Amino acid sequence: MTDISQNITVSRASKASYIAAILGAVILVALVTAPLWAGRAELRLMGEIFLYLALASLWNLMAGYAGLVSVGQQAYVGFGGYMLFALTMFGGLHPIAAIGLAGVLGILIAIPVAFLIFRLRGAYFAIGTWVMAEVFRLSFAQVSALGGGSGSSLPVAIVRSLADGRQAREWTSYWLALGVVVVVITAVFLLLRSRRGLALSAIRDNELAAGSLGIDIWATKFVVYIVTGGLTAMVGALIFLQKLRISPDAAFSVNDWTAFVIFIVVIGGIGTLEGPIIGTLVFFALRETLADLGTTYLIILGLVAIIIMLKAPKGIWGLIRDRYDLQLFPLGYRVSQSKSDERS
Repeated sequence: MTDISQNITVSRASKASYIAAILGAVILVALVTAPLWAGRAELRLMGEIFLYLALASLWNLMAGYAGLVSVGQQAYVGFGGYMLFALTMFGGLHPIAAIGLAGVLGILIAIPVAFLIFRLRGAYFAIGTWVMAEVFRLSFAQVSALGGGSGSSLPVAIVRSLADGRQAREWTSYWLALGVVVVVITAVFLLLRSRRGLALSAIRDNELAAGSLGIDIWATKFVVYIVTGGLTAMVGALIFLQKLRISPDAAFSVNDWTAFVIFIVVIGGIGTLEGPIIGTLVFFALRETLADLGTTYLIILGLVAIIIMLKAPKGIWGLIRDRYDLQLFPLGYRVSQSKSDERS
C-alpha cells in the first residue's frame, strides 16, 4: 500500500529574494563608499537618482496600494524646501535638523489637507491635489521674507555649516540623499509587511471586498497620505539643500516633481516595490542619452510610456514578474508543496 501525503509550506522569502538581499547589501556598501571612487559629476547624478527614486516609491505607495492618484505631490516637495530655508535662516537650525523637522511639519500640514481632499473621489481627487499644490505655490509666493515670487538663495554661512570644505559638503549631500532613499524604501517595505500593509494590498486588489471584510479604508488611506506627505517633505528639503536656491515655480513644478515621477512608476510597474527602482534607472538612462534633443526628448518619453502601457500594462517589472515568477522584496506569501511517499 502506498500513501502519498502532501507537505504544504507557506513562506514569504524565496531563493530570488535571498539573492536580491545579498546583492542589495553589496550594492549598498559600494554606494556608501562611492565618494572614494566616483567623480563630482557622478556623485551629483547618483544623488539625484536617489531623490527621484524616493519620490517615486512614495507616490507608488499612495497610488499603487492605497489608490490615491495624486498629481499634486509637488505641494510637499515645495513645502519641505521652503521649510528648510525658513528653519535654517530664521530658526537657526542646522540643515540636517531642519530636514528632519521639515518632515514632521509635512505630516502636520498633510492632516488638514487630507480632511479636505478626501471628500473627493477619482478624477476629482486628482484635481483637488493639484489645486492644493497651486494654493501652496501662491501662498509661498506672497512671503517676502523668503523672496516672494523671485525666490531666495541659501546664505553662505548656512551652506558652510553643513560641512567644512566644498568636497566634504558634496560628500555629505550625497550621503544624505542615499540615507533618505534607504529610509524611504525601508519604511515602505516595513509598512507593507505589517497588518496595515496587508490591508493596503487588499484595498489595491479590491476596495469593495476589503471594506466588506472590516478594513477601515478611510483610516488606512489617511495614514498612508500623511506619512507620504511627511517623507516627501523631507525629500523636498534635501532637494533644495542641494540646489541652494528656491523659488515658487521651481519648488512646486508639476513636471519635475510629479509628472516625471508618475512616468517612472508607470513604466517600472505600479503597485510593486521593484517597479520604481527599474523605472528610475530607465528614466535617467533616457534622460542622460536624449536630454540634448530638447522638446524631442519629452516626446520620446511620452512614446516610451505609451508603448509600455500598451505592451506591458503592469510595467517592465510586472512583465518580468509574470514571466519568471520573481519577487525580490518578500511581501506576499508563497505556498509550496512537496510530496512524500509512505509505503506499508
